[in-house]
Amino acid sequence: MIQTPHVSQLMSLRTKTKSLLPRRTLDRVREAHRHHVFRRAMRRFQSSPESCTRPGNPVVGDLIYGWGNESWSASDDFLVTCIHHALNADGPILECGSGLSTILVGHIAKRRRVDHWALEHSTTWALQTQRYLDEFNIDSVSLCVKPLTNYGNYSWYDPPSESMPETFALVICDGPPGNTRGGRTGLASMSEKLKLGSVILLDDAVRVHEREIAEHWTSELGASSEFFDCAKPYIKLTIQAETGRLPKGIV
Repeated sequence: MIQTPHVSQLMSLRTKTKSLLPRRTLDRVREAHRHHVFRRAMRRFQSSPESCTRPGNPVVGDLIYGWGNESWSASDDFLVTCIHHALNADGPILECGSGLSTILVGHIAKRRRVDHWALEHSTTWALQTQRYLDEFNIDSVSLCVKPLTNYGNYSWYDPPSESMPETFALVICDGPPGNTRGGRTGLASMSEKLKLGSVILLDDAVRVHEREIAEHWTSELGASSEFFDCAKPYIKLTIQAETGRLPKGIV
């Protein structure tokens, strides 16, 4: 009679196996598994991004795991919100920072024939993002890579404004990093690129500075503001004034 090993025995065997393998080997196995999961999930996402617009979707969960940067990657809640708004944006999309959201929104932008611009200051991070854009044949993204620029009271991206669309319908603001001088204040420099109905998705609203920026923008623009208190809070702002003009002096 064949006896099935008890769960505790299997866990013990797994632990012993790990202890016998070199750390580098384990890291390579783990990385290979992440890549496999990501590519499988990406194929499913590309076939039906509309099915990935609710938190808890297993495909989005696999994409986050496969991307392999859980501590910095956008959360499940924020990603599905980005996907939803990208599917419904009535014009070009701007992204401050790049990463997993760039891949997913970029696919949607390609399918919908919408321009997608992403600003990034890290060459290393941009190369990883571009590698996946190339692998999945996503050619809708203009990835602009330049070091952050000193604007006096804050540091921010150096966008090629003259080459960009006149206005953006959706702004996904997940950069630069929180320890940047002035944080994400620099989006104010692109106020002329916003229009009536433009949506700004501001991630990392767990931080006080992000909430202060959103409060100031809401007041100055007459925008509506909605705070989403999830595992990694974020804020959605919708421009309601006839002419969007972000305040220039937020620090």
